[in-house]
Amino acid sequence: MLKKLFNALALFAFLSLACYVVFLLYNKNSTITYIIKPYHVANGNNAAFWKIEKYEIETEATNVSQEKTQTTTTTTTRKPLDPCPDNPPNLIGPLAVDFNYTLNLDRVRTDVSSSLQDGGRYKPPDCIAKQKVAIIIPFRNRHEHLKYWMYYLHPILMRQQLDYGVYVINQDGEGVFNRAKLMNVGYAEALKDYNYECFVFSDIDLVPIDDRNLYRCFDNPRHLAVAMDKFNFQLPYNTYFGGVSSLSKDQYLKINGFPNAYWGWGGEDDDIYKRIIFRGMSISRPNLVLGRYKMIKHKRDLHNEANPKNPDKLGKTQWTMDKDGINSLQYTVKEIVRDILYTWITVDIQAPEN
Repeated sequence: MLKKLFNALALFAFLSLACYVVFLLYNKNSTITYIIKPYHVANGNNAAFWKIEKYEIETEATNVSQEKTQTTTTTTTRKPLDPCPDNPPNLIGPLAVDFNYTLNLDRVRTDVSSSLQDGGRYKPPDCIAKQKVAIIIPFRNRHEHLKYWMYYLHPILMRQQLDYGVYVINQDGEGVFNRAKLMNVGYAEALKDYNYECFVFSDIDLVPIDDRNLYRCFDNPRHLAVAMDKFNFQLPYNTYFGGVSSLSKDQYLKINGFPNAYWGWGGEDDDIYKRIIFRGMSISRPNLVLGRYKMIKHKRDLHNEANPKNPDKLGKTQWTMDKDGINSLQYTVKEIVRDILYTWITVDIQAPEN
């Protein structure tokens, strides 16, 4: 009877061991350590039986150390920029402007271009500009003036928190100069680059001496250069619209842009003023303190002499403005150069020789 009991215990041990082997086969990440020692039982038959003295199960976690190493991907979400304030906070006010010292474009590039992009482009880094502004400069043979304009205006425009680009529209050849037609070209070419909403048209020889005179557009066409040193800081006459002005895209199109027929000096500013009035708009201006400008002294350009035929055209503006303007503009682009300070566009505007 005792022998049968021990045989049953041995069979039970064998079956237990077999179960653990099966478990091991189905769980490759587990290991079984067991020790079996023979021992004799004093039963009179000197029979040897096997005893499992010790066994251990080590289960290896599917993830090596039971601890999951998690890689957290952090996505940096930029806070949307707020609109720039109506009144830019970094304006200085009255400025010291001096044209009597040596300056070259290389120095200007060094001093002011660190925040600019090619083509004279700039956006405020910390807010969304109120307007997208194209600065249009009609140009020919005024390189001495160009460096001063760039030196003073870029810092002013940056402080005014404008999203802007500067376009120098250079008339090719030695034919008669046409300021208004070049400004039309600037409008058309700038829109090929960017969806500008506002256009500031500036003579190259005029620098504001107060940065609170904002180069942006208003509810009505804006005359900015109201108080030049040339005129003792007074408006020369009430309908004067020369020097520097701004129009929104809608305002510009409403007057069909500027006249193309004014060759030589004089008359185009007065024609533009009349177009504005004939379309039911009025002129807005800064006061005589904010609207002060300093003019770089120079002699009248060759092939830009006063044209005695221009005054007669002013009496016909009401009838000519619908067919003479941006809708009748013809020109050929000869060259485009994107400097860090400006976009330089040389154009053939079919100018008469004299």
